[in-house]
Amino acid sequence: MTLIYLDYNCFQRSFDDQNQIRIQLEALACQEIFIQAEHRQDIELIWSFMHADESMLCPFPDRKIEALRLSGLCKVRIGPEVAIYHQAKAYQSQEALSAKDALHFACAVHAKADIFVTCDDRFRKQAKRLNVGLSVINPLDYFREE
Repeated sequence: MTLIYLDYNCFQRSFDDQNQIRIQLEALACQEIFIQAEHRQDIELIWSFMHADESMLCPFPDRKIEALRLSGLCKVRIGPEVAIYHQAKAYQSQEALSAKDALHFACAVHAKADIFVTCDDRFRKQAKRLNVGLSVINPLDYFREE
């Protein structure tokens, strides 16, 4: 079983500027990950309280609705815990991660995810330097490595 934590930007990638080739490809890759999660027994997605918070704060109804629809494909649910908060604070001090990024990453580690997928290059590089044994990749890399 492969446990995948998708950064919130993966839930929103199809709404980004599709005039850019990279964004088109990443949107397709994210869409394919959701399709695989729906049809394959060996992949599970994680939905955390951070995904829920970002969805609720999203000012665009179509984006919010789509993220919440996709949340139904996530079989593993992570609620807020003190341990996640403390781990996120440690990640912030180690790599100067934003609070949101640190919390997402701490949720993935807490859930024992195998893969963390993000479209954010800066965050991906920072997260990799934390060396927690979690593969941190771009959605396109997910298919290159599969």
